[in-house]
Amino acid sequence: MGEPRAIRVIVVDDREAVRDGLVALMGLLEDVEVAGSAADGAQALELLRRLDRVDVVLMDLNTPVLGGVEATRRITGNHPDVAVVVLTTGSDDEPIAGALAAGARGFLTKDAGRGEIGVALRAVAAGQLTFGAGVSSQVASLLPGAADPVVKGLPRKEGLPGGLTAREAEVLGLIAAGLSNGEIAAELFIGEATVKTHINNAFAKIGVRNRVQATRYAVGHGLARPPR
Repeated sequence: MGEPRAIRVIVVDDREAVRDGLVALMGLLEDVEVAGSAADGAQALELLRRLDRVDVVLMDLNTPVLGGVEATRRITGNHPDVAVVVLTTGSDDEPIAGALAAGARGFLTKDAGRGEIGVALRAVAAGQLTFGAGVSSQVASLLPGAADPVVKGLPRKEGLPGGLTAREAEVLGLIAAGLSNGEIAAELFIGEATVKTHINNAFAKIGVRNRVQATRYAVGHGLARPPR
């Protein structure tokens, strides 16, 4: 068997120093390869047209010429195999809601470190959703009210079984994938105490008493994730 293929990433930010810093940071991740960088969404789309393979676009929302939300919408529409991870200050709900509706699959704050960025890139490249520590609660709060069309890949709150929240459903999926509480905390960038709270709330809502029953429920309701 050959070496696993690297995750090919395009970095988009209008500030050259930030862009170069992100490129340098990702150069330290063994399983990530920077395929190119762009100052705005239009340049990112041009790169996608020219490059053979791109797995993830790391997208700043506030770019000139073509903004991050519209660029995300065009990328997810024209390049469905490419995942978009949004970089945000986390200070304004409106662009985050717009990026959700446009099909972004990951959200990170701009102060995210190398480890957090690496985890996010691997998650979205594997078809998962990921919310960084500084923005997870904010994104989750926007899910029930996300504008139509229904956010791609993100079930609306009212569509989840048993009255589960999006985070509770995600925790159940990770339990079904065999992750411990500590591993779930690391995956979602939350504390173990918070994980336990989500588990207790989810168990009460769906009427199960242990992880075996929770796994059966998650599998039966399509919430389970494949083991990593």
